[in-house]
Amino acid sequence: MSAATLAAVIAALVLGAAATAALSRFAARLPHATPSDRTLHVGAIPRAGGWAIWAGFLPVALWLPPVFPGGGLAGWLPAFVAVLAVSAADDMREVRVQARLAVHLAAAAWCAWALWRGADPSSALTWSSVAAIAAMTLAIAWSANLYNFMDGSDGLAALMALFGFGAYGVAASREGGAAFLALAAATLPFLAVNRPRATMFMGDVGSVPLGFLAAVFGLAGAVTGLWPAWFPVLVFLPFIADASVTLARRAAGGARLSDPHKEHYYQRLHRMGAGHAGTLCAYGAAMAFTSAGAVLCLALAPAWGEALLVLACVVCFTLFGAIDYHWRRRALTPR
Repeated sequence: MSAATLAAVIAALVLGAAATAALSRFAARLPHATPSDRTLHVGAIPRAGGWAIWAGFLPVALWLPPVFPGGGLAGWLPAFVAVLAVSAADDMREVRVQARLAVHLAAAAWCAWALWRGADPSSALTWSSVAAIAAMTLAIAWSANLYNFMDGSDGLAALMALFGFGAYGVAASREGGAAFLALAAATLPFLAVNRPRATMFMGDVGSVPLGFLAAVFGLAGAVTGLWPAWFPVLVFLPFIADASVTLARRAAGGARLSDPHKEHYYQRLHRMGAGHAGTLCAYGAAMAFTSAGAVLCLALAPAWGEALLVLACVVCFTLFGAIDYHWRRRALTPR
């Protein structure tokens, strides 16, 4: 680790810790999350911890920007600010779903266009390139929302950020990895107050932009050749798989996708008795497996990446099948 990277990590850690302490001190004045049909917590909990993460990350990102084709900071920072702003507004006073999605899609399209132009500035716009831009747009917008869906149990989203962006930072250690490591480091102080039993949540201002950046930087790494396309998918697979399979299952069952629910696999695991701590341990083990496995595979045998991704998917689907089985048995057991 270079001296500049070490300084960036320490700076992000210190700034994140200071911001977390400040938010904790004024917790009573912050927006609060109250129990609802889609939550697992009891009582009102402050939900502004995401600001502590960005207080640690953004100064480092401006100082040592992550590698991003098609304009550097201009390629992702304005879009990130737009997502951050609408998420902050949603924490303060609920923003209509259509308005939020419009901002997410516009921000995702901004980044997707920059990524496409950065990949080959001389290429002409064709139907295939339009399709590629559209696919990247949808992937980024879905990542922003799925990360928010998965932020429903103590410590879960913060630990995924720690493992996920930490893996990005290690994989990109020679090219722009300092910002990714700084993002992971900035999350660590917040995790101290978000672990079970949480005294603060990150809120939409934390979870939605984290998911947004996971996809944006994952695609940027693939476009610039830092890693193959399988790498970011494998790193964040526990979140991608849970949210995507749950959405597909609900759609197949005819449920309205906009309705609040507690049917994610992590939520079912929690409700079957694992609680916040047990759920965090189970999903933390999955995160450690996929992120560490992705980094090791990239370093030692990148040709095996797709096979490892398939294996990890099999493991995830087996876990989901086991949760479904016990969930059905629990529902049929007389009480």
